[in-house]
Amino acid sequence: MRIVIAGGHGNIALRLERLLAARGDQPVGLIRRPEQREALRAAGAEAVVRDLESAAVGEIAGDLAGADAAVFAAGAGPGSGVARKDTVDRAAASLFADAAEAAGVRRFLVVSAMGVDGEPPAGTDPVFAAYLRAKGAADADVRGRSGLDWTILRPGRLTDDPGTGRVALSASTGRGAVTRDDVAAVLVALLGAPGTAGLTLELVNGETPVDEAVRRLANA
Repeated sequence: MRIVIAGGHGNIALRLERLLAARGDQPVGLIRRPEQREALRAAGAEAVVRDLESAAVGEIAGDLAGADAAVFAAGAGPGSGVARKDTVDRAAASLFADAAEAAGVRRFLVVSAMGVDGEPPAGTDPVFAAYLRAKGAADADVRGRSGLDWTILRPGRLTDDPGTGRVALSASTGRGAVTRDDVAAVLVALLGAPGTAGLTLELVNGETPVDEAVRRLANA
C-alpha cells in the first residue's frame, strides 16, 4: 500500500512510517522543511516538501496520485498561536481532504483529539480553546464528505512511554493516556479495516490487543 501522511515529521507520523515500512508498505510523508527529509528516510518513508498552509489543492492531489490511503496527522504543535491552530489544525485538514477527493483516494484517516465536539469549557486557555475548536471544525468537515471512507481517531493524553499493544478503542472511552507507539499501531490496523469507515473513535491504553480492538469495530 502507498499511504500519504500529512504532517510526516510529527511524533506519531514517524512511528507510523516506521511500522508501515517494516511491513513492506510505501509511506510518503508531507513535510514543511527540507531539513526534515533525513528523519523520514531513516523511518523508511519517502519525503515530499509541501507546506499545507500555502499549497494549492492540485499540488497536494498530485502528491496523493496513486495512493491507497491518506492520513492527516498534522498539527500546529506546541508554541503556535491561535492563528496557526486554524490554518493547520482546521484549514490544512480540509485542504488535505479536498485533495484526497480530487485524487480519488477514498480511505482517509484523521488523527484528532478528545473533547472537540462541543464548545470549550469556560476558562479554557485561549490557545488551547482555539485548538479544540479547530479540531472540531476539521472533524465536522471530514464527516460531511461522501467522497471519503473516513475514520477519525481521537487519542487521549499522549505519552512517549513504550507501546503496550493493548488499548481501549470505542466511540467513547473516557479520559486517559495512550502511548504514541500505540496510536501508530492503531492507525496501521485501521488502514487495513475498511469496516471502520464512518466511525469516530476515542483511544486510550487498555486491555484489548490492538488488532482485536479494531477487528471488533470493523465487524460490528
